Amino acid sequence: MGIQGLMSFVGSNRNFFNNVQMRNTKLIIDGNNLYYNLYFDSGLDLVHGGDYDAFTDMLNKFFESLAMCNIQAYVLFDGGCDISDKKLETLKQRFRDKIKMAEKLSTGKGGSLIPLLIRQVCLQALRKLNVPFVQCFSEADREIVALANSWNCPVLTFDSDFCIYDIKAGYCPQNAFQWKNIGTMKESHECYIPAHSFSAQRFCSYFNNLNMSLLPLFAVLSGNDYISLPALEIFFSRVHLPIGNISHSGRKHVRIQGLLHWLSRFADVEEAVESVLNYLNLKDRESVRELLYSAMEEYNLYDTVNLEQFFDGGLYVSPTAVQLNLPDWVQGALAKGVLSPLLSDALVLRRVFLHVQVEDFRRMTAHFIAQPIRKVIYALLLNMYQSSQPELQGSKQTKQTVVEEFDRLETSLRRSRVEISLISEDSNEDLTLQNLPRLPWSIRLKLLLRTIEMKMTDLKSVAPAHHLTLAAVCYWIRHAEPKVKMHHCKAVLMGIVYGEIYDNLSRPDFQYDGPQVVYEQLKQMKSEGARLGKLNLDDLHILCQWQCCLQMVLSLNQLLCAPIPEPDITRSYSGPLVYYLVQRLKTLPTTEDIFKPCPPLEKLYRDCVGIVMSALPPDYFQSRSKSASKKSKKTTKSGKMSANNEMPNRMENHPKCDATNRFASLLLE
Repeated sequence: MGIQGLMSFVGSNRNFFNNVQMRNTKLIIDGNNLYYNLYFDSGLDLVHGGDYDAFTDMLNKFFESLAMCNIQAYVLFDGGCDISDKKLETLKQRFRDKIKMAEKLSTGKGGSLIPLLIRQVCLQALRKLNVPFVQCFSEADREIVALANSWNCPVLTFDSDFCIYDIKAGYCPQNAFQWKNIGTMKESHECYIPAHSFSAQRFCSYFNNLNMSLLPLFAVLSGNDYISLPALEIFFSRVHLPIGNISHSGRKHVRIQGLLHWLSRFADVEEAVESVLNYLNLKDRESVRELLYSAMEEYNLYDTVNLEQFFDGGLYVSPTAVQLNLPDWVQGALAKGVLSPLLSDALVLRRVFLHVQVEDFRRMTAHFIAQPIRKVIYALLLNMYQSSQPELQGSKQTKQTVVEEFDRLETSLRRSRVEISLISEDSNEDLTLQNLPRLPWSIRLKLLLRTIEMKMTDLKSVAPAHHLTLAAVCYWIRHAEPKVKMHHCKAVLMGIVYGEIYDNLSRPDFQYDGPQVVYEQLKQMKSEGARLGKLNLDDLHILCQWQCCLQMVLSLNQLLCAPIPEPDITRSYSGPLVYYLVQRLKTLPTTEDIFKPCPPLEKLYRDCVGIVMSALPPDYFQSRSKSASKKSKKTTKSGKMSANNEMPNRMENHPKCDATNRFASLLLE
């Protein structure tokens, strides 16, 4: 996010910072930056689908450090995409970059890509820790600054846009916030966190007392997320930018420094803008003037949401949401993080970006498995899901509507149009979005179970906390491609049971050596999984589809106001462990006996296996294994395929992605 090159430029000069010993203060934290940087800086798994339990541990330690120093954190998350579409091209390019990054990771090369469920895991962990947070309606930057200035407290993030704002108590870059290195005051023995605090005033004074009101223009001219004009390159090719008395390596740093010195000549924004326009061709000046002022508006703090009201009493009123006439309960659910930004984008923009994963790029995207669930979500959001009773149907709602999904086709950005037709439910209830919270629990449960093809009677043998997770497992097994084998199923279920150990080690019936033995053995397996060599892309792809199913089942349950209790996903999936268990179970089925030293865990595991098996047709896995075996032998004889390796179901074999179709390129963005 932000202005390319500015953070490294700022970080290279200590004159822009104050040294602080942070304690006894409120702290406004950029939530998206928090989970991105905390995950990457901790060296957690980037390949096997996410190390959520280790991330949860790291998050707990982070907030423990804040508490030791009497720092009260308030976390603000970005919401949906900007409704003006100013950043659409930037979002597309970032999506392309993520696809390339994921493809590199899948082939054993380096890179960094955040796992699919990390945001939901972070929100659940904050709720457990009682850390107050809010999910803003769109980008949170302006709300972060407004709240920090209202409370006169610092901001913690790692976004160069915050160098442009005048934050009274300073902006602390996350990479200079030494929360693992707590110090102690000599006199009072109070704990503090050493940090560096960026000061926009010191920054401006360093550049010949640059007028601070010119910083938004500097951001726009430097090329932020909202503007990238070819005409500005004409300006830079013609203007003479003074270098000043310091030199920086790199063309970007030289331009940043020269532009700041050049802007310091002007008294105000209007004078500087007119000077910029004088370097442009006459035909471009008016359009560029309009775009410059429009882009600078993004740094104004007027019309921001009063988050003090939210943190004091839970009231969140977004002017944009009010203008869009969104139901009050939807606004509240979005603010509390109960509904995800993906749902907000589908509702407001009718467009979603599906998270890029490390998967098999020869195959259809892993997100395809959950498209039927997403269609129901879109129908509910757009009032296309309603009673079949004639008197409750509206004529304008019988038409089709479309939601655009941005995903990948092999290693390219793909935009597809998902058509949503009116879906009828045999019910006398009003199924509009406005009325969803008022629907009887039985109706909401029926909508959920019908979508994920599950019966409540199949789930009765385990606690309600596992109902939704196991329902997602069953949906995944029925629809995954390549097909889920028994070792995949058991590995995922063992991972779910592993997630139960951590919070239960203090239970009275766990006060003996068995649970700890199981825990340590699984931790060792997880460590070995992280060190495995070449990836099995079939297994990786199947496990990516499992996460896609879980994500959408969670989202549908949230939209239906949780007819089934939301499961704890902070520890229910450890990518390195599950991937290792898949490999081990292929050759050593007795691996599942690892729970025997702890009867409660063994019972939970056996119950989970029983539920899955009862929800599937008899001999489901055996029949698939026999079919695969016959196919393997047949193709080996013909020389088309080895007996040990199934031919991958490539995307071009899918009816929706025919590589021989000369119009297929139209699917690409």
